[in-house]
Amino acid sequence: MAKIKKGDQVIVRTGKDKGKTGKVSSVLKGDKVLIEGINQVKKNQKPNPNAGVSGGIIVKEMPINISNIGLYNPETKKADRVGFKLLEDGKKVRYFKSTNEVVDV
Repeated sequence: MAKIKKGDQVIVRTGKDKGKTGKVSSVLKGDKVLIEGINQVKKNQKPNPNAGVSGGIIVKEMPINISNIGLYNPETKKADRVGFKLLEDGKKVRYFKSTNEVVDV
């Protein structure tokens, strides 16, 4: 079970977008994640008439390392560490370590 999943609200801890929050759009191999509206770069794209791609400058989101983000805790309004625990029914869930609040229900 991963500590960061698709759809989680996260906050950036380091880098040019430090302090910004966003929603995880996908988790990639090698401990990288894509976050909506975070780590956007401008890239020059060549036109490809065979594929129907027009050229120009495009803005796209680049992956960010999972160590540079933290799960956003709405109660404390900060990044929080995540742990795992078993409920009484045997279900494994994530919880915030500072408040012992369960993330998954």
